Amino acid sequence: MSEDPKRLEDALRLIDEANSEDPNTESFEGEDYPKELLYSMRMTRWLETIEPQASEALRLAVRSQHIRRWEIPRSDYPLGRKGYHQWRTRLYDYHGEKAAEILEKVGYDEETIARVRKMLKKQGLKSNPETRTLEDVACLVFLESYFWDFSRLHDEEKIIGILRKTWVKMSARGQEAARELSLNAGAEALLNKALTLEN
Repeated sequence: MSEDPKRLEDALRLIDEANSEDPNTESFEGEDYPKELLYSMRMTRWLETIEPQASEALRLAVRSQHIRRWEIPRSDYPLGRKGYHQWRTRLYDYHGEKAAEILEKVGYDEETIARVRKMLKKQGLKSNPETRTLEDVACLVFLESYFWDFSRLHDEEKIIGILRKTWVKMSARGQEAARELSLNAGAEALLNKALTLEN
């Protein structure tokens, strides 16, 4: 399908409108944002940094990564690893469904919509370069903007394990970008410890 700047602009606007309905807010640089709108903005910024020539499908998937996530709360699923994986699997499907509704509305073809849904479901993580880039972007956003606050809610052993799992999901390019992040001293120490243990 040939690129259409207006169609892409319309899709991104509708995705942003959907995420603007998030009742949860987060402050950034003195301004309050709907939480998932801010997240999607961060995702796009990182994509533009590491893959400035990204395809339309990848740009759409990146912006839709957490679309309307608040509607599928973690608390709806059992505690523990099994419940967590059930929740994540449902989220992957849900984000794909919500993104597809918007893409159909603005006129994207079935092939493009299928590509976006596969990326959002993390299919082909090791074989599909676009899915791998999406995962790199998500990991970079997590490490830069959410990791430190998250780390203070859990014990160090769990955090180290999460960091190691995050690291191995990233490509060499993503790992290189992560090493250049400006983290606070506590976060940097945890990351260094996780990488030391990994090696």
